[in-house]
Amino acid sequence: MSTMPEPGSPAPDFTLPRDGGGTVSLHDFRGKIVVLYFYPKDDTTGCTKEAIGFSENIDDFAKAGATVIGVSKDSPQKHDKFKAKYDLKVILAADENLDVIKAYGVWVEKSMYGRRYMGTQRATFLIDANGKVAKVWPKVKLKDHVSEVLEAVRALAADSA
Repeated sequence: MSTMPEPGSPAPDFTLPRDGGGTVSLHDFRGKIVVLYFYPKDDTTGCTKEAIGFSENIDDFAKAGATVIGVSKDSPQKHDKFKAKYDLKVILAADENLDVIKAYGVWVEKSMYGRRYMGTQRATFLIDANGKVAKVWPKVKLKDHVSEVLEAVRALAADSA
């Protein structure tokens, strides 16, 4: 198990298949702020709420100079359906091999109804224009999460201006 990258450390680079075809690579966003959020599964209650929250605020993130990328182990086809169903505006990357999920330390043992299993921990990473981790939300609680992340993006943008 790898551990989560700490603030100040380089964000693990990646290239993953994305919704709508093609790929998304972290290094393509050098010089920009990236909000990278990991979530367990498309079209489940919490994940849908989070994706809609980021999508509803996508213009504010863009104005602050940030791109929002969601990552789960769902396929690009599932991402396409998820995006279409809820009119999502974020980039959704498919990590079916769990390489990136593991590189960010969010593949963890979970427990539900007494059953233990491995799954993706909901976590958000704020990555600065130099590709370094600026802030980590290791166990996301959805209430106010999107506004907290947006505030952090604005603060980071103001610092680097």
